[in-house]
Amino acid sequence: MKYKTTWTKKENVKREWYIIDAKDQIVGRVATKIASLLIGKDKPQIVPNVDCGDYVIVLNTDKLKLTRGKEFKKMYYSHSGFPGGLKEIVFDDQMKKDSSRIIISAVKNMLPKNKQRDLRMGRLFTYKGGEHENQAQQPKEYKL
Repeated sequence: MKYKTTWTKKENVKREWYIIDAKDQIVGRVATKIASLLIGKDKPQIVPNVDCGDYVIVLNTDKLKLTRGKEFKKMYYSHSGFPGGLKEIVFDDQMKKDSSRIIISAVKNMLPKNKQRDLRMGRLFTYKGGEHENQAQQPKEYKL
């Protein structure tokens, strides 16, 4: 009897939809679970050259938390590309401005830096409140 190792192909990937409620959750812990779902690490048929990840919907991004008083210390940086174009914003101000950018930047930095990162980030949907517009996909609740 010969054993054959199966290798997942792009056509055979089945993607699920998951919904995560980020209310009163720590940013880093939520981001690691989201990155794991986007990569597809919980699936047995994961292969390194095929994107096997799922779709993820994140709700209540405006109610995220940080640990040990980092709300006033954690900085987010952006650069325009011109001399003197560095901009920095504190976590607390970023939450007031756009809270979904916090979870997006955390997940993006946790994904591998390769050609698949933009495809994986395209399957992440963030919403500030508890409502979302992806009811037709029938997402499953993912407990953290």
